[in-house]
Amino acid sequence: MRRFLFIAALAPLTACTVADDSYPSLLPRPIESRSNAEPARPDAVAAPDPALDARIADQRAAADAIVRRFNAAAIEAETRVAVARGLAVGSEAWIRAQTALAELAPIRGEMAGIVTSLEEIAIARASNGEPAYPALDAAIAELGSASETQGNRLAAMEDAIAG
Repeated sequence: MRRFLFIAALAPLTACTVADDSYPSLLPRPIESRSNAEPARPDAVAAPDPALDARIADQRAAADAIVRRFNAAAIEAETRVAVARGLAVGSEAWIRAQTALAELAPIRGEMAGIVTSLEEIAIARASNGEPAYPALDAAIAELGSASETQGNRLAAMEDAIAG
């Protein structure tokens, strides 16, 4: 029995061996622990451009005049469409309503032209590698929204007279 206990006591010692460095480690390698995320770079700040600011101000003033003209013409067109609603196509009231709607389209086109010219400036700046200009972006967003509102109002009048 003593002999058995002695052998049993020596059995755990057989598991202790010298480390063999010929096998690769299973620990993460340095390349596996690095981040693949893009490094944080600060946004470039656009330098003030007085010429661009003046052009934006001119475009905004022109757009304000267009909005006033469109709203005045739209009120008249809405009145004519309300009179022509339900009347036969080709009737006198229907023709007057269609004429009023046709007069709105070029006014809306002027607004779309202003938005397009501002967008072209932004595209040219981006293709030259210049940073975004906050005043230009704000003007594009604001005037684009006004142009979309005009388009929706015109479409609603066209739908009203159509059916």
